[in-house]
Amino acid sequence: MATTASVSPDVLAKYEAVIGLEVHVQLLTATKAFCGCANQFGAPPNTNICPVCLGLPGALPVLNEKAVEYATLAALALNCQVRDRSVFARKNYFYPDLPKGYQISQYDKPLAEHGWIEVPASDGPKRIGITRLHMEEDAGKSLHDGFPDSATRTYVDLNRCGTPLIEIVSEPDIRTPDEAYEYLTRLKEILLFTGVSDCNMEEGSLRCDANVSVRLRGAQKFGTKAEVKNVNSFRFIRAALQYEIERQIEVIESGGRVVQETRLWNANEGRTYSMRSKEQAHDYRYFPEPDLPPLILTPRLKEEVAKLMPELPEARRKRMVAEYEISEQDAQTLTATRAFADQFEAAARAAKNPKRVANLVQSELTSRLKAKGLELEQSPISMKGIAMAADLAEEGKLSSKQLKQLFDIAFEKGEDFPVVYEREKPQQITDPAALEKMIDEVIAANPKQVEQYRGGKKTVAAFFVGQVMKLSKGQANPALLNELVTKKLDS
Repeated sequence: MATTASVSPDVLAKYEAVIGLEVHVQLLTATKAFCGCANQFGAPPNTNICPVCLGLPGALPVLNEKAVEYATLAALALNCQVRDRSVFARKNYFYPDLPKGYQISQYDKPLAEHGWIEVPASDGPKRIGITRLHMEEDAGKSLHDGFPDSATRTYVDLNRCGTPLIEIVSEPDIRTPDEAYEYLTRLKEILLFTGVSDCNMEEGSLRCDANVSVRLRGAQKFGTKAEVKNVNSFRFIRAALQYEIERQIEVIESGGRVVQETRLWNANEGRTYSMRSKEQAHDYRYFPEPDLPPLILTPRLKEEVAKLMPELPEARRKRMVAEYEISEQDAQTLTATRAFADQFEAAARAAKNPKRVANLVQSELTSRLKAKGLELEQSPISMKGIAMAADLAEEGKLSSKQLKQLFDIAFEKGEDFPVVYEREKPQQITDPAALEKMIDEVIAANPKQVEQYRGGKKTVAAFFVGQVMKLSKGQANPALLNELVTKKLDS
């Protein structure tokens, strides 16, 4: 199976991709969808199981009310129309990790339909439709490696059986891998802000399959699609789609025919490869689940769920840009999670200058987190610490160099900023006479810059401030220094 050759830009431009995404999201309930077993990742294999999630004869499912609440909240957050009446069905298929031989899902009467997410695109915001959001239960997990005899045996862990899921199916509105990436990024943000899932892809809380086909630009009819599975990050989904688009175009351009099939992504090789052909849709023999009545959502229940809706990421970013006079990029960083956004806003409201708080996060904090390979939530410096640092800088009690030094110490020792500041208490030179002496020295050494300043180039004052700050080893009081430099140069 040779990898595809690179398709030329001219050939690529003749085609467009048609992409639809199916996203499975585990709901963050304490117990499973239809029984009282713990919904817990990482428990010893086959310990969180019971007759209901194993489908033993005589065991009857009882729907988890919290799962309904979370699914409804997610549907409303995704602008879906929530049905008053939805129906559970049995989806029949046989696989070693599906002990019942069927999966409880929803089919022709799902919980919600006709939603959308707005994403940035090359020609402005674009709305990606959501066909449906339905509830179902997860299957178990087949383990193909990690055991001495994995070469000849497969192990099955049924702990995941019965975990509550929602499946979110997009319309085939996505045209590029970048749009797919943006759609998934915003979907994950919304789900995290609502708190319905932790969306941890490494633990399988969020899983995505992509359906992709290509057609000549301007054509109305869809091409033959391939389904790409086994992709465990948004970055890899983007790469897999790019590869698959080029592969299909190359097949067509060479006179071949794209085959409808399921393909797997190999991240190490950077390519997809065929898993199984899918010439016909699988006959799952759906029929209404006889052990569960229709799910009826009363107006009162919908109202109660709607009250749980937080301010969603995009709306929050727009408000923060207006309220704190920060950039859209700052707002994007500061709303990475709902908890971090809450912490920032508490700090910003307490601080003298919210924009300075945002700037410190973007510059001093994120660069150090990146260097250490840490997430925002793992920062040793809290948002309260950032607010304190911003106020000290705003008041002129800390120079930028001193602030950087304190941040370095905080990261080195894993301590919050207030602790480091109280211990280190960097000394500032606030004696005007001492500062004037240094200013005189710098002015005498730089006659050319003095001439530029007095010739009308007032921005040169920053050069003198920087030189004096260097001479004082970062200990000059910034506010007093700026005042004295201007006074000296103007005299």
